[in-house]
Amino acid sequence: MDSSNNSLLGSSSLTFAEKLCTAALPILEIIDALIFAVSSCFDFNCGKLSNRNKLSYDYEEIVRLSQGSHFTVNEVEALHELFKKLSSSIIDDGLIHKEELKLALFTATSGENLILDRVFDLFDLKRNGVIDLEEFVRSLNVFHPNASLEEKIKFAFKLYDLGQTGFIEREEVKQLVIAILAESHMKLSDELLELIIDKTFEDADADKDGKISEADWKAFVMQHPLLLRNMTLPHLKDVTTVFPSFVFNTEVED
Repeated sequence: MDSSNNSLLGSSSLTFAEKLCTAALPILEIIDALIFAVSSCFDFNCGKLSNRNKLSYDYEEIVRLSQGSHFTVNEVEALHELFKKLSSSIIDDGLIHKEELKLALFTATSGENLILDRVFDLFDLKRNGVIDLEEFVRSLNVFHPNASLEEKIKFAFKLYDLGQTGFIEREEVKQLVIAILAESHMKLSDELLELIIDKTFEDADADKDGKISEADWKAFVMQHPLLLRNMTLPHLKDVTTVFPSFVFNTEVED
């Protein structure tokens, strides 16, 4: 390793942890942008009108989702309004399809997009190719300021575990970082990219088996908490205040 690469990479493990942290940021920004993008549809009455009867959830279901999350009943109802707008933009069936997620984010509807695929896959908890309201609320719940550190650690681990094997492997990290750099219109030399990944695995792969287990990841994150600094979306703490237009027709009260 030459001196120029040393100067670029820095000398501390924390520097590498911060570099790895930035890899997750565009994915989290997509989730953040999702809420703001769809909120504009309420203001300008854009998109297809949703079938209120078909997409509505009864009071008991809204309460159940609230009780299983950090959201209040009114906040779940607000998220339900967001969900209805998303799930009716192309196919009005009460489910969010990947193409509808792309449309909401003003992303081209053709071609592969690894970052968008990861967001969709992480929200699709039932692994059936669509996102229902329960999955939507449960996934956003991870980014709530009151969500536990354990929840955030597990979600971040899944983010990097592209193959869903229970391990983070070198090639997976490389694929994700390359995709994120491309999305951000940034480019690193192949040598620098390899050095960053080498150092990350040197620090995080505790048993040196060439892959990072969930236990390895948890220990690594606990040593470098900055890895999770972007795992919280502050406005989710009171979505009804940030987006009052979401609750113009709410029928439930806390």
